[in-house]
Amino acid sequence: MGQTIRVIVADDHKVVRAGIRDLLSDEPDILVVSEARNGQEAVELALRERPDVVVMDIHMPELSGVEATRQIRAAAPDVRVLVLTSYQDDPYIYGLLDAGASGYLLKTAEGGEIVRAVRATAEGQAVIDPAVAPRLIARLTRPTSPVDALTERELDVLRLAARGQTNKQIGAALQISDRTVQNHLANIYGKLGVASRTEAVTAALERNLITLSK
Repeated sequence: MGQTIRVIVADDHKVVRAGIRDLLSDEPDILVVSEARNGQEAVELALRERPDVVVMDIHMPELSGVEATRQIRAAAPDVRVLVLTSYQDDPYIYGLLDAGASGYLLKTAEGGEIVRAVRATAEGQAVIDPAVAPRLIARLTRPTSPVDALTERELDVLRLAARGQTNKQIGAALQISDRTVQNHLANIYGKLGVASRTEAVTAALERNLITLSK
């Protein structure tokens, strides 16, 4: 192989990070330079280490994989992001790809598939798991249609986000878990075609879906 591919593994589960690290470290052309336990750490390490690829989970503390990907790609466009997750919901797929991820792979993938995906991502190729590819193609080829309607609960989440409340504060106000808030935000991102809460709030205000007075 040619030049060594430098990788950062970002996942909030230690066992998962260790498994990915061990898998990739067995390859002579891949070097895992660091590991991140949350989204904020992933951004900081990516900007400091400037790896070729960040293998990114979606649900992590501090920052979600969507927001971490958006920040990394904005500040260091030469760093590519390969999403490796157990989630195959449309909003996550669209949100991550809109945020600039180069690939989307499910954790059910075989070890060899993950290794090949890392290499392909480093070479600038797009990598999409076969399980989600048909839905992505359908989305890209269907005629443009109005934004899917947001549910009342999603609007509640957006109104609180517009006031600057954190996921924990939103969850407490609506009596739902932080994870449920994250799921609502992911659905909102997908429906509005955005990649962050700031963009979601801005889009919702521009379309008069919410107002700051409510």
